[in-house]
Amino acid sequence: MEIGTHGGEEDEPLQSFLLWCDKVYLSKEGTVAEYGMLAKSDIEQGHVLFSIPRNALLHQGTSKTKKVLEQGKGRLESSSGWVPLLLALMYEYTCAESHWKPYLSLWPDFRKLDHPMFWSKEEREQLLKGTGIPEAVDTDLTNIQKEYNETALPFMRSHPELWDPKRHTLELYQSLVAFVMAYSFQEPVENEEEEEEDDDDEVPNPPMMVPMADMLNHVCSHNANLEYTPDCLKMVAVRQIRKGEEIFNTYGQMANWQLLHMYGFAEPFPTNSNDTADVQMSAVYKAAVQEKQGEAEQRLLEEKWKMLCEMETVGEKGAFVFGKDGSLTDTELYTTLKVLSMSKEEFKEFQANEGWEEDDGDEEDSKMTQALSFEGLPTLPPEWKRLLHVAAGFTMNQYSEDLDSDRRLLEEPGALAKLSPRERRALHVRLGQKSILHRLQQLTQCSTA
Repeated sequence: MEIGTHGGEEDEPLQSFLLWCDKVYLSKEGTVAEYGMLAKSDIEQGHVLFSIPRNALLHQGTSKTKKVLEQGKGRLESSSGWVPLLLALMYEYTCAESHWKPYLSLWPDFRKLDHPMFWSKEEREQLLKGTGIPEAVDTDLTNIQKEYNETALPFMRSHPELWDPKRHTLELYQSLVAFVMAYSFQEPVENEEEEEEDDDDEVPNPPMMVPMADMLNHVCSHNANLEYTPDCLKMVAVRQIRKGEEIFNTYGQMANWQLLHMYGFAEPFPTNSNDTADVQMSAVYKAAVQEKQGEAEQRLLEEKWKMLCEMETVGEKGAFVFGKDGSLTDTELYTTLKVLSMSKEEFKEFQANEGWEEDDGDEEDSKMTQALSFEGLPTLPPEWKRLLHVAAGFTMNQYSEDLDSDRRLLEEPGALAKLSPRERRALHVRLGQKSILHRLQQLTQCSTA
């Protein structure tokens, strides 16, 4: 990929990035996306592919708007925490004299990111029904509009020398949200080794744009990783990389539905080892309701569910998550199945103890993990299996197409090639989820003999 076609002094920051890259280069060929980074020669594990000094990172602290944003910090608080960065990006993106123009001009049209938020509502519903993405996008769009109207817009109006609402519109704001979702990095908070109890109190670092690092594509089996130091950020090879091989960073352990929602792409099915499928907690309750007969049993079930809610084991919009090897929410699911299957006497004792039970610490955790793994599911009590089987069936029924229909699109010669890029990405998301749910159904099938 040719970089730096603007000429003059404006181009110097971007051209200097290339000087750091002694063993890699950017290309539009031989990559999984529109462009990516390839190895010029064999690279050994631990080699620093490139480093980026802290003053070359784009965020509210390195923008020309830094002083104004710092002074107005109290007015810019929001649930996302992104407003200062987004205001800085809006200014720098539309300022012809911006120091960051060579970098930001690489994205002349943010809609090429093709996040589902840029699809029509009808297309999202048609292609992604059942995946959880349409609901997530609806929430995003509602929050973006609220944040822009209630926080960003009043602040811009108070600083007309920097922002103009006619130019810095909601549409641009939304596009930059997608840009930040797809390309920003968040530096891990310090004191990561502190006990889990303190995690909820930690304030995450705000996102920042990291030129060069954001050129790398993602796969779950990545070969490079970004490391943070006080002076710079370094992209380091985590294994040996052969000449001509693409350099891949990791965005974390991301399921395909998360990749499509946040980054606008999905890994081809079945290559994403981090794929997951959600079974809504409400689906398990619905399955339990079907099992109960008579008013007394229904009342007991309602009491059980109420207590699980009070224990914060379940929630109205919560989900039990399954990966390729079984449950990823062991404690919540195990407790839920156990309580729902209790006899009246067992539950009364459980209530009397306020849900507290003696356990063996790590040994108990290991027991739950094994029981809810795909290896352990067939040995669960029959009632537990029935609940999971029926709940998985409810979840499968939410998709527009069944598993076999999607499999045919992937397996029949020429069928995949006829799909649009959006249809292909949606297919990979659906197949990843449905394959996990299908296996869950198979392993919890109770014998009728």
